Amino acid sequence: MLNPMTLARARHAILLTLACAVGGLAAVPARAAFPDKPIKLVVPFAPGGGTDLVARTMAIAMGQELGQPVIIDNKPGAGTIIGTDAVAKSAPDGYTMVMATVAHVVNPSLQPKLPYNHDKAFAPVMLVGISPNVLVVRADSPLKSVKDLVDAARAQPGKLSFASQGAGTSAHLAGELFKNLTKTDITHIPYRGAGPAITDLLGGQVDVMFATAAAVGSFVESGKLRALAVTTATRSTAHALAKVPTIAESGVPGYVADSWYGLYAPAGTPADVIARLNAAAKKAVQTEAFRKRVESEGLVINGGSPQDFDRYAKGEEARWRKVVKENNITAE
Repeated sequence: MLNPMTLARARHAILLTLACAVGGLAAVPARAAFPDKPIKLVVPFAPGGGTDLVARTMAIAMGQELGQPVIIDNKPGAGTIIGTDAVAKSAPDGYTMVMATVAHVVNPSLQPKLPYNHDKAFAPVMLVGISPNVLVVRADSPLKSVKDLVDAARAQPGKLSFASQGAGTSAHLAGELFKNLTKTDITHIPYRGAGPAITDLLGGQVDVMFATAAAVGSFVESGKLRALAVTTATRSTAHALAKVPTIAESGVPGYVADSWYGLYAPAGTPADVIARLNAAAKKAVQTEAFRKRVESEGLVINGGSPQDFDRYAKGEEARWRKVVKENNITAE
């Protein structure tokens, strides 16, 4: 049995330890409720394209939900690597995100060296949605169908050109897969976003373009561009594209090349902050303004959990790695 003196000393030690612990907690400043300042959403493309459109529409709705503005920061170049790298090196506090596309999971297969560790640099937030790419030409183009394009390309190998919003993007891969499956030689012209590519397509500097439905849907609807085919396995539900055949049914069996958009934050972003961003993004994609703007362009809204997005992205990475290897696709 402990004597009274020993018990008193033990009690004193316990009280002193508790006092130190409480004092230490008091000394640590409480983290402000997230968010307490504007959030930056990096778009790794030039303004005016499909990714930019989706990001800007979403930023408005997310800002209203979060109570802080979500500011778009366009950082185009290097097949999305410049903008993506900027986010990878940002503070993991939830105040910087990137609107990623399929290029995010394809670049590791196309680029021998990336300036960031692809597997460890990012935390998934949410898969925004999936949409088709569209094969388009100018309204006055002599090419009226996929067959016309294939015949013209085979007649004059290397003469025709196709534009994309950047090397390694879903549109670039859609074009390269088309070339390989049709055994044609069409020169790829990469741009720093869909906006500049569409401008050159309309101006006659390039012959055809593979682009996201969000980027070219309004041009097809207005009659400035003609859609020859969509790249998905089934036809698009978008009004402007409802009657447009798939590339597979146009004589290229087995052809499928989806496009998608998803939000990532830097790795190490606290779980509660990721959850807050995910909740805000889910509400944003269900707003009438967002749905009306993007569903008319063919985007099928997703809006799942970070874990759902992580599984989907890893599956996409494995699928495209196989396509890249089998078809000898390069970043050029």
